[in-house]
Amino acid sequence: MIPFLDLKAPHVELRAEIDAAIARVLDSGWYILGPEVEVFEAEFAAYCQVDHAVGVANGLDALHLALRAMDIGPGDEVIVPSNTYIATWLAVSQCGALPVPVEPVEATHNLDPARIEAALTRRTKAILPVHLYGQPADLDPILAIARSHGLRTLEDGAQAHGARYKGRRIGGHGDAVAWSFYPGKNLGALGDGGAVTTNDPELAQRLRVLRNYGSQVKYVNEVQGWNSRLDPLQAAVLRVKLAHLDAWNARRAALARLYLDGLAGTGLVLPAVPEWADPAWHLFVVRHPRRDALQQALADAGIGTLIHYPIPPHKQQAYAEAGFASDAFPLACTLADQVLSLPMGPQLSFGAATRVIDVIRQGC
Repeated sequence: MIPFLDLKAPHVELRAEIDAAIARVLDSGWYILGPEVEVFEAEFAAYCQVDHAVGVANGLDALHLALRAMDIGPGDEVIVPSNTYIATWLAVSQCGALPVPVEPVEATHNLDPARIEAALTRRTKAILPVHLYGQPADLDPILAIARSHGLRTLEDGAQAHGARYKGRRIGGHGDAVAWSFYPGKNLGALGDGGAVTTNDPELAQRLRVLRNYGSQVKYVNEVQGWNSRLDPLQAAVLRVKLAHLDAWNARRAALARLYLDGLAGTGLVLPAVPEWADPAWHLFVVRHPRRDALQQALADAGIGTLIHYPIPPHKQQAYAEAGFASDAFPLACTLADQVLSLPMGPQLSFGAATRVIDVIRQGC
């Protein structure tokens, strides 16, 4: 059996370091925020080449609170990709704002800068590109549009830990980047966790207040905030894994090269990597017009796969009241019908990846 992702394998590889980190937190007696979180925030900010990182409870909160810190609220509009996980949209909706979908570049599946200006209105306050699958979105034209219209830019980096855009790590190209540390991410905790990185000290301070009941001083509440704090146990585990992130991403890149070479000429649409992008390869996503049959053939061979994502946000029941036309966002719908994520992870062996390639070549 080849699982889509083995979540136990990273712990097995780093068991001694992780166990020592957890013991350090347990012995400290400090279980909410505190020094362990502060050190991780500093280390993660340095890794992302930015000035500030603010830990929160999960990736959705990172998006939501970052938008709140940017004063996004009722009556505002935020440009979002039509092709993304629904959390990107939910964060906008939780602010009382309206997500305005824009179709992707077909080759990269990421937000198409050329389509953004047509979607802008006087109510647009921000653009929210997603670095989907760990593939950087094309930031320069997006940021140029934001600057020319006085808009904020929040990047969704939930799948892009360690990715680079034009040689610089994702983390601070725009106003802020929201991160998830969900266990399956390239930098994953042993539960939920998230963070926001930014070079804006005022934005970072607003986030620290919002995540902690709207308070800087205990029992003194400046604004109506939330309880969304990265806990020290998760921070300690993330500190261990952060030290290995580049090496693990290098393993992912090597597997991606193996897939790209081995699956060439099979009839699959393979990931396209622009020359300016250095992906984190969180996922290796292919396209096939008979995706379901291919997925079943792989399952019959004992190979796990997933679909990221089978239903576009505008087709979800959660957004039924938005009234999108049945034929809206056809490219997002086509991708949802054709994409398939193959096994990928730093502990996946070359032998297992070769087996995946062999099964696909036999079936295609």
